[in-house]
Amino acid sequence: MSRSTKFLAVFGVAFLLPLFLAVVAPGASFSSAVYAADEKEEPKYKNVKTRKRQSVGARCSKALEKVQPELELENWAGSLEMLKEIEVSDKTCDSDYEQVQVWKFSAYVYYSLDDYTNAIRSYKRVVDGVGTPPELRLDTRYTLAQLHTVQEDYKNAALQLEAWMAESLIVGADAKMLLAQIYYQLERKKDALRFVNEAIADVEAKDILPKEGWWGLQRVLYYENNDYKKVVNILEKLVKHYPKWTYWRQLGGMYGEREREMDRLVATELVYLNGELSKESQVLSMAYMYLGAEVPYRAAVIIEKGMKDGIIKRSAKNLEILGTAWYQAKDLNNAVRALEDASKKSDTGNLQARLAGIYLDLGRDAAAYKASARADKKGDVKKPDSNFLVMGNALINLNCYEDAVGAFKKSLKVAKDKKGKRYPRQWIKYAEAEGSRLQKLRDVGATVPGCAKNG
Repeated sequence: MSRSTKFLAVFGVAFLLPLFLAVVAPGASFSSAVYAADEKEEPKYKNVKTRKRQSVGARCSKALEKVQPELELENWAGSLEMLKEIEVSDKTCDSDYEQVQVWKFSAYVYYSLDDYTNAIRSYKRVVDGVGTPPELRLDTRYTLAQLHTVQEDYKNAALQLEAWMAESLIVGADAKMLLAQIYYQLERKKDALRFVNEAIADVEAKDILPKEGWWGLQRVLYYENNDYKKVVNILEKLVKHYPKWTYWRQLGGMYGEREREMDRLVATELVYLNGELSKESQVLSMAYMYLGAEVPYRAAVIIEKGMKDGIIKRSAKNLEILGTAWYQAKDLNNAVRALEDASKKSDTGNLQARLAGIYLDLGRDAAAYKASARADKKGDVKKPDSNFLVMGNALINLNCYEDAVGAFKKSLKVAKDKKGKRYPRQWIKYAEAEGSRLQKLRDVGATVPGCAKNG
């Protein structure tokens, strides 16, 4: 895979410029080029003085005219054989100028046969020919630059195009973009960016909309320079003039790089609402944005829909994220449902510990106790001291004060700092005092509820 193709795969943008070859080709009629007039012309190129045109002799003209019908019929192989016969003859087209015409026509035929190697070889003969007019030499250099680019011979492409620019009075935006592309392939990024910027400025000055690929290459170059502000500016133009969902996705990502989180959320939501987020990572990223924006309900809805549509896997991790979103949205029942499903797929006790806390909030004390016990049995709980606190509180609510004291002592044992140890100590005092008080009531015959952890 070439560098340019790899870059397309990374950015998903066709920034490489299409090469519409301005092939130096035969005119509509050979006879019109045979006897050139002696009239004067305005010079179109640098260092070209007004001069008389060179001409093709009658014998050469007649031979070349016989080739024309074959060219019109696109009989490339036949045309090539005829041109080869003319070239080897030392009597048909023998002047320097006539030889140039044969090479030019041969190059055109090779190009038509997609034989770029021989086309390049023939066009080089035109450039190096003694009888080549300056304007033809210059036009041929441009064609050679394009052909070398097609062949990925960027070094020679640059040499030919630089020579063409040095001689041309007018260098258009298309030529600048071609050289920018070539420089990019040669790792001359600074020069590439200069010509891209010049080309875009040229067309914008004429109130012409730059081509999509021009902004594409400019964007890549600024991205590689870590100039994200410029990248955002270009993407905003692209979504306006060449709207594609891939640009909106990239724009959302660049807003994130610029810490414009709300703009990032809006751009990504637009893509999501139009069904253009089809990968699990993309949809989960959208949900995380809403969690970050403190809109957990929207995050939960997005994840749940993604699971229903088969985009997001119902893995332990994803179900835990869903449960977290529902919990933050204060929808405890949905949070329990998601975390229960997640815990079935998990080998650790961490999810059971989280469930225990939610059960306790819902007043489901027996379920809270059992979940915390399962968490302790499975192990690998992130905050075991908190799990034992939940267990102890559930046991207090179940009137199991002695068991609650045992749970709080376990919390005290595994707590890592003074703050963590303060709460279990307080609960131990409370549980011991309350258990002692209720026992005294039982001793005098009062009806006091007993431990209901196994109820």
